[in-house]
Amino acid sequence: MKKHNFSAGPCILPQEVLLKASEAVMDFNGSGLSLIEISHRSKDFVEVMENARSLALEILGLENKGYKALFLQGGASMQFLMTAYNLLDKKAGYLNTGTWSSKAIKEAKLFGDVVEVGSSKDENFNYIPKGYSIPEGLDYLHLTSNNTIFGTQIKKFPKTDAPLVCDMSSDIFSRQLDFSQFDLIYAGAQKNMGPAGATLVVIKEEVLGKVSRQIPSMLDYAVHISKDSMFNTPPVFAVYTSMLTLEWLKSKGGISAIEEVNEKKAQLVYSEIDLNPLFEGFAKKEDRSHMNATFNLVDDRLKETFDSMVKEAGINGINGHRSVGGYRASMYNALSLESVGILVDVMSELERKG
Repeated sequence: MKKHNFSAGPCILPQEVLLKASEAVMDFNGSGLSLIEISHRSKDFVEVMENARSLALEILGLENKGYKALFLQGGASMQFLMTAYNLLDKKAGYLNTGTWSSKAIKEAKLFGDVVEVGSSKDENFNYIPKGYSIPEGLDYLHLTSNNTIFGTQIKKFPKTDAPLVCDMSSDIFSRQLDFSQFDLIYAGAQKNMGPAGATLVVIKEEVLGKVSRQIPSMLDYAVHISKDSMFNTPPVFAVYTSMLTLEWLKSKGGISAIEEVNEKKAQLVYSEIDLNPLFEGFAKKEDRSHMNATFNLVDDRLKETFDSMVKEAGINGINGHRSVGGYRASMYNALSLESVGILVDVMSELERKG
């Protein structure tokens, strides 16, 4: 039976990407050696890294605009630390929209004054704060574009004179934006781009070199840029598979094409949530994520029946996070419209049975 993978991360990847990656693990580029046993300094892998970095900038529309792309390690959690280490000299602003931004705030406080410009904690992060004021003199403003746990997504980004930093771990490459409005973007690969182990960082070089502290080499963006993202041994499999996924996305027509599919998937599942009296959405309608739909059963006595039906249909990974409960359907780029249709059919069938 075909499995329909709604896992929040590590995410579903295109089948053709998985096939190519698995072949490379056995024999990379006809070398008779595995991808994961060759030197990361070999010509073949250096080309992989260069291609992955170039594709990231190309797809985001940031080529020749003063940006560099890096593939680093440590996940977005390391970037909570690195962004502050490299950019926070005196004061930074953070919009608190959930678990990950809360963790980013905690790390930033180690390096300077942190202003929480807005928060949705008062309603368990089920909405995106609006109408907040941004103080003058910030070293940067930090946002989280999509919140996997709570199913919210920023639809309109604020105008500010401060450099804009954004954690795009769970919706990178999923929708069209003017990415040049951001001075630094970071994203853990495992949410919408590749396997766990690599983190994409896209940074405008002009924002670097403005802090007074000395930065350890491993945590210094400038060092990684100077070494073409090869300062230390990179996660070769994660970078290679991310490169394949970016090639796949480009072949599909890029962000504009995938956004159309993502909108259809989101419309399909949210229509069912709103029309089916057995379910209710968690996030405020105007802030609903196109990547992670969070919802609950109105009557928990139906949980056993619904869970059984979901399993029988080959649906995997829709259990909600413990912070929210209920269910979460993660609909990343590689998830098909067909899979979303299967989930909606099961939800509809539950109503018919009731």
